[in-house]
Amino acid sequence: MDLQHVLQTDILSIIMAIAVIILLWKYMGKQRSYGHLPPGPSLIPLLGNLLQMDLKRPDKSYMELSKKYGSVFTVWLGPKPVVVVSGYQAIKEALVDQGEEFNGRANPAITLKLFNEHGVGSSNGQRWKTLRNFSLTSLKNLGIGCRSLEERVQEEAKSLVKPLPRACPPQLRFHQPPVVCMHAYLCLSAVSSRFHCEPQRAPVPYYHQPILVHSPWAQLYNISPRIVECFPGKHQELFKAIDKAKAYIRLEADRRLKSLDTSNPQDYFDVFLVKMLEEKDQPGTEFNYDNLFPCVWDLFAASTETLSSTLSHACLMMIKYPDIQEKVQKEIDEVIGSNRVPTADDRHKMPYTEAVIHEIQRSMCLAPTAVPHQMTRDTTFHNYHIPKGTTVFPLLSSVLFDPKLFKKPDEFYPENFLDENGRFKENNGFLAFGLGKRSCLGDGMGIPRMVLFLFFTSLLQHFTFRGTKPPEEIDDTVVSYFIGRLARPYTCYVKLRTANI
Repeated sequence: MDLQHVLQTDILSIIMAIAVIILLWKYMGKQRSYGHLPPGPSLIPLLGNLLQMDLKRPDKSYMELSKKYGSVFTVWLGPKPVVVVSGYQAIKEALVDQGEEFNGRANPAITLKLFNEHGVGSSNGQRWKTLRNFSLTSLKNLGIGCRSLEERVQEEAKSLVKPLPRACPPQLRFHQPPVVCMHAYLCLSAVSSRFHCEPQRAPVPYYHQPILVHSPWAQLYNISPRIVECFPGKHQELFKAIDKAKAYIRLEADRRLKSLDTSNPQDYFDVFLVKMLEEKDQPGTEFNYDNLFPCVWDLFAASTETLSSTLSHACLMMIKYPDIQEKVQKEIDEVIGSNRVPTADDRHKMPYTEAVIHEIQRSMCLAPTAVPHQMTRDTTFHNYHIPKGTTVFPLLSSVLFDPKLFKKPDEFYPENFLDENGRFKENNGFLAFGLGKRSCLGDGMGIPRMVLFLFFTSLLQHFTFRGTKPPEEIDDTVVSYFIGRLARPYTCYVKLRTANI
């Protein structure tokens, strides 16, 4: 019996040893196949550089590595290499000068599971070009339709301030109100003017779900999807939410098609359906149900979280820096007053407010490494060979916190965007929306900046925000999750400034 046990143990050990040898052999072969990649830290087989990095704030690790290895270097996240591009000049060379090669989208396993390389955000090649151009054109046309985008945002800005307490000084957790409002805004403008926008009927039932795409469970899924899919966890919650959203979108599409006025589409959803009808008999068309849902998701879910989180963080910074809040309100009172709603034209007359909004976005740095890019073909960059399919992280934080580009990069300092005469000053280092053709879809039309301005000024026109503890004790850091950041939940006092709501 003892001999049998020993033999079984020896056999098991031999099998495990053979398995490890095979894995190492495949790993080393794969590593050699990548050729002359940029330099980087030494790695551990299979694990790569994971043990050497701050997984909660990998961008901090990348910043340190860039000091040693320069503007282009390689890290191994498990068995796969990632080329990190750091600094404004190198990022511009990659995403603009060699944009065709660097503008692929790297889709981890969980993204492939959810969207299967459909939609604008997850697609590549001709599909991406077709859907991106269509979406840009559609948004431009919708912006000058029967009701301008600005008017819609102004209406939503009014509904943002109405639910907030009018007594002085009430206390609330100021995180949910901006989320709800931005949810309604996108429901009305970017996606649809005809959705019923109550949260329980939203086209994306859990509009905070983009966070889960980068949760620890999601990262485990990306490493071993077949195994992790067999276990319960947040990833299963995400899958159910997406399935529910897909079913909703399909029902909504079927409902609309019954009464669709093809000559007068009212929103992005309608425009997509019209295009589907026009190309229904064309083989290989990209305007189908497979692309309808992810296109809606791209505009609705991701933008909701980004814009609402920025707005929430903006109010936190006003609590942290009450003197800056007072200066913004002084400019609002002088230019807008209290008897009318802010307009997009007011931006050009309010340099300090514009600088504050830019500084909020710069210091928050929502996507330090952007959404991962992927090489579309074998490419030589900075004398290194980067094979097709290699994942690339443009390190946007290396630009947004560059002391050569900003006066005080590690402080909240609106003067980073003002000249010596107090006029607003553009800065090439402001890459909060990314760079190149994979940057924020609406930034080229100024949509996110206009929306933030109207909501932010509407809030400070009507309310003053105060902390529940002294400013020096307030934590104004953001919450990090792998490749992104979110506003930190907080409590505050809200004091009514005007009765004109």
